[in-house]
Amino acid sequence: MSSTASGKNGTWRNWGGNVSARPARQVAPASVEELAAAVRRAREDGLKVKAVGTGHSFTSIAATDGVLIRPQLLTGIRDIDRESMTVTVEAGTPLKRLNAALAREGLSLTNMGDIMEQTVSGATSTGTHGTGRESGSIAAQIRGLELVTADGSVLTCSEKENPDVFAAARIGLGALGIVTAITFAVEPLFLLTAREEPMPLERVLAEFDELWAENEHFEFYWFPHTGSTNTKRNNRSAGPEQPVGQLAGWFEDEFLSNGVFQAVQWAGRAVPATIPAMARISSKALSARSYTDIPYKVFTSPRRVRFVEMEYAVPRAALVETLRELRAMVDRSGLRVSFPVEVRTAPADDITLSTASGRDSAYIAVHMFRGTPYQAYFTAAERILTAHEGRPHWGKVHTRDAEYFARVYPRFGEFTALRDRLDPDRLFQNDYLRRVLGA
Repeated sequence: MSSTASGKNGTWRNWGGNVSARPARQVAPASVEELAAAVRRAREDGLKVKAVGTGHSFTSIAATDGVLIRPQLLTGIRDIDRESMTVTVEAGTPLKRLNAALAREGLSLTNMGDIMEQTVSGATSTGTHGTGRESGSIAAQIRGLELVTADGSVLTCSEKENPDVFAAARIGLGALGIVTAITFAVEPLFLLTAREEPMPLERVLAEFDELWAENEHFEFYWFPHTGSTNTKRNNRSAGPEQPVGQLAGWFEDEFLSNGVFQAVQWAGRAVPATIPAMARISSKALSARSYTDIPYKVFTSPRRVRFVEMEYAVPRAALVETLRELRAMVDRSGLRVSFPVEVRTAPADDITLSTASGRDSAYIAVHMFRGTPYQAYFTAAERILTAHEGRPHWGKVHTRDAEYFARVYPRFGEFTALRDRLDPDRLFQNDYLRRVLGA
């Protein structure tokens, strides 16, 4: 079921359940021409315009009381160019459909996040990423973009064509126009071997630089109230394919990570005092395992337990210190945190408002079970993360504004100047963009 299924009275809700909106009308254009016409009509009617994918953002980045554009008919692969090794895909295509289609063609993206429900335009516009030593976010793999701008015209951009727009629009926050197609760099399908292994937090922090340097993709989950983590290393492999066995896969991914985890979350929400004990049990329930498969089957996993999330990118060199402060804060706060903290990395990129723009980054993501009060925990975590000049994920909960972003993004003014040029009347404005980009 699509998480953006409209509720009663045309109310739209996001996946996390923490954002809702009542647009004046919803449009599902079947072509770029129809989308451009819908933009022009909204403009004539004095209505704002937002496009929304699957609603996986926890911020109100896609919310509007104007015209909500649903891209579910703008899907599929437009073109595969084996000479330039690129694929051009319609903006509303879910990542899971792109991944499966590319695999059938013997192709793959280089890197991806751990959820693949999102549309390609929603995922890239908010800066969705996985973890990587050399390979960056999904947006960093973009080679070309097509977008409908505020006057209803269609603009294409790449490193050669409209390069200033290309620099910003790869992570455009929906502020520069509505993305209608994306050209990604792809490579021949390859195999990854994943090694998942529990490891004490102190060891991970002491050896973080080596673990990062020795693996193409390193990440770990720390369970608050414990000294335990679960680490995951993904590296390219010559094979042979050794997928997770069906029973083991069901047990680890469905039963432990989703089923038991869901029950633990419910119990923790009902009786918060039990959380530290349950965290110790949860952190010990996962055992070491190794498997080899095509990239999307290794990078991504199902996420059925609904949560709310805040994630910040800090300079990679500041990760260990930041995490130690976060742990000390949880230990002395009396907070009860039932969801693990996720840590990933990305190399510096050249996208204007990418969380990794111009600096090697480490991501720290804090989560709370949906329906649990998260403000106290997120506020305390945000205080620590912003002290390290952290940059929040554009699609996850945060309280920062334009004044803060102008400080932590050296090229912030470049983005806002481009927005002034492409959308002077703020057709694509909403409350969230007013806050993060300024009026």
